[in-house]
Amino acid sequence: MEEIELIKKITEGDENAFKVIYEQYSKRIFNTVLHFVQNHSDAEDVTQEVFIEIFRSISGFKYGSTFFTWIYRIAVTKSLEFIRHKKRKKRFAFNIISEPDEIISEDFNHPGVDIENKERALALFNAIRKLSKNQRIAFTSNKIDGLEYKEIAEIMKISLSSVESLIFRAKEKLKKLLYYYYKNII
Repeated sequence: MEEIELIKKITEGDENAFKVIYEQYSKRIFNTVLHFVQNHSDAEDVTQEVFIEIFRSISGFKYGSTFFTWIYRIAVTKSLEFIRHKKRKKRFAFNIISEPDEIISEDFNHPGVDIENKERALALFNAIRKLSKNQRIAFTSNKIDGLEYKEIAEIMKISLSSVESLIFRAKEKLKKLLYYYYKNII
């Protein structure tokens, strides 16, 4: 069944059509969310929120972009909302640690990282957290999720040249941050 038919059936309340969409995209969305929230349990919660939002707002899908681009935008938005909420909660609890300086814990597990590369992955994800929000979204969307620049521009609602610039600046900053990490190891 094509996506257009599935979307129509979902708007008509067909739960089986929604299950098909869930099965088709849930793993990819979970991995996207995990790149941002970097905690397995939180990623599961946010992924669930993403699919609840998809179900609630699917009638508003305008076919102006691909269905995946629309879903991905929801996933990024929900992930960033979660991070902001978590950050506010920390401030309220007088535990003021700014988001970019927060270090990912050693129990961090990502499905794409094997045990031998765990330490390097931790260093990379900690460096990615130090990027600006837009650099982080553009970089992870392209380098981790494999999206094309054009798709990223649609998701972020910015020009193609802005995406190119964000990714370039992200790479430059990561080179500097990881240089110091590897310099200290050797």
